[in-house]
Amino acid sequence: MKNRDLALEMVRVTELAAINASFFVGRGDKEGGDKAAVDAMRHYLNTIDIDGTIVIGEGEKDKAPMLFNGEKVGTGNGLSVDIAVDPVEGTTLMANGQPNSIATIALATTGSMLDPGRSFYMDKIVVEKQAKNAIDLSQSPTKNLQEIAKALKRDIRSLTVFVLNRPRHQELIKEIRSLGVRILLHDHGDVSGAVAAALPDTAVDVLMGVGGTPEAIISAAALKSLDGGMQCQRAPQSSQEEKEILEEGSDLSEILTLDQLITSDNTFFAATGLTTSSFLRGVRFKGNQTVTTQSIVMRSKSGTIRYIDGIHNLDRKRTQVNFDVNG
Repeated sequence: MKNRDLALEMVRVTELAAINASFFVGRGDKEGGDKAAVDAMRHYLNTIDIDGTIVIGEGEKDKAPMLFNGEKVGTGNGLSVDIAVDPVEGTTLMANGQPNSIATIALATTGSMLDPGRSFYMDKIVVEKQAKNAIDLSQSPTKNLQEIAKALKRDIRSLTVFVLNRPRHQELIKEIRSLGVRILLHDHGDVSGAVAAALPDTAVDVLMGVGGTPEAIISAAALKSLDGGMQCQRAPQSSQEEKEILEEGSDLSEILTLDQLITSDNTFFAATGLTTSSFLRGVRFKGNQTVTTQSIVMRSKSGTIRYIDGIHNLDRKRTQVNFDVNG
């Protein structure tokens, strides 16, 4: 399979995941929606001519029946790739019918994705291409925002920062607000926030704060295509996590660059809106058997970014995944 064809196949994976999970939007069932997306994603991945290994998945084998870390997917033919998936980023958002839930996948050459080990959280900063040389995670948020504003030729008060709404970010939020900088507080949506910060002409200029390590690696595949700026640092949220990271031999003071998160220059990223996000429309029903989707797909090798609007006939897709229109 040609690489440009693989990019479109990744969109088909996220489209099916989003559509299958869309029947659970607002129904309060996180597990049901996540399982629907996982089933669809795994089903389609196994029809693609790749020799794929899930590096970032739903969990270890004994905790997840499908798309577990280390699972082999694809036909076994074609490009050998590492795969990172988040079948539903923002399961709570999906269950509550709130914005910013997406289905997403990232691919890279085998052996190129960082093994997160026991590191579950990272401190992150993400910006678009124009400001990528202005960021330095070893500096304060104030210093970073000042330099980002200079790079973008903007008044610092016009910047908008995406921050996860967590108690751990109280001091960060206080510092950002003291500069007069605007904040978008989100309960979930680490990948959505990172991609929105790296894309020009969105409502987000910067992502800051501690989020998931798996989400950092998925985001890195998109940032490579966008030529954006991203730095991360392991940020254990418990003494046990810190102990296990140190036992693995990792350096907690190390600042990881984009090329350390994914060493390959051949990455793919695809996402489909489940509920409407900062940069994608959610799944919409147009009659009983028709839905529309909006997706984004990127490939770092070519630097191509495509938005794809899809119109799907559910009757015909039943041969691929069991959609249940009536719940």
